[in-house]
Amino acid sequence: MNSKLRLAKTISTFTNPPIICIPLFFIISLVLSLNNLWDFPLMELISIIFASVLPMAIILYWAKKTGNDKDISNREDRFTPLIVGTVSYFIGFLVSWTLGLSDFLTFLFLCYTINTFIVMIITRQWKISIHTTGLSGPVCALIILLGPIGAIFALLYPVLIWSRVTLKKHTMAQAIAGGVQGFFLTAIEMFIFISVFNLNVGNIYPVLYVFAFILAIIFTPVVLGIFSYRKIANALIFYLVEIIGFCFFLAVTPIDVTVIFVLTTIVSIYIANYAGERFDWYNVIR
Repeated sequence: MNSKLRLAKTISTFTNPPIICIPLFFIISLVLSLNNLWDFPLMELISIIFASVLPMAIILYWAKKTGNDKDISNREDRFTPLIVGTVSYFIGFLVSWTLGLSDFLTFLFLCYTINTFIVMIITRQWKISIHTTGLSGPVCALIILLGPIGAIFALLYPVLIWSRVTLKKHTMAQAIAGGVQGFFLTAIEMFIFISVFNLNVGNIYPVLYVFAFILAIIFTPVVLGIFSYRKIANALIFYLVEIIGFCFFLAVTPIDVTVIFVLTTIVSIYIANYAGERFDWYNVIR
């Protein structure tokens, strides 16, 4: 196995949804408990159990019994693990609600439940990436809570796209779509829940600001994906589109949103260069 494949495998392993959610939920729980740090241990415990340990333990046991790999590579075999995830997240929602924990954390579990169920429905026809969905959901929550600081974690998104495509676990479209779905669904659901149920979530970033960050994050990976799909190997056109995107974000969004756009673009271009000719993005930017 060459160095690029080893790196892609390492990234894929540590961004597996039950694993990547551990540090991300740690930050979410810490932020939510800043006014009362005594709430942190319980929120973190509930998060680890129902977002990570329980679904991971059951899925690994099921994979071993059925002879599946840890990624559950076959689309047809993903129904059971997704059901397990959906049930675990919903139990987490019920437990968090019963214990009177943070409204934000409680309804984030409900977002996880809904999004995983939607992924399960999509997976019956198309192998959308669970990895990029699993990354984008909690990162979106961090953006709602922390704005530009939370958006920094989204720089993993183009890296993860490369990893999953390089390992031949997903097509480019499947890897990109998982992230797009996770970002938008989580944001839409959270703001609907906050509005409908009048949730006490403290100081969060405004809805338009959050969606501006999401657009800034997905813009370049989506453009590279479209160019790759359409076989448009023209660097001049690509960079022209990127300049137009930069001007748009600079004109209509706060400067920190533009900075995230620039950083995501730099990371995406760097990944394309590092990946080389076997990765479709490379042919777009060269």
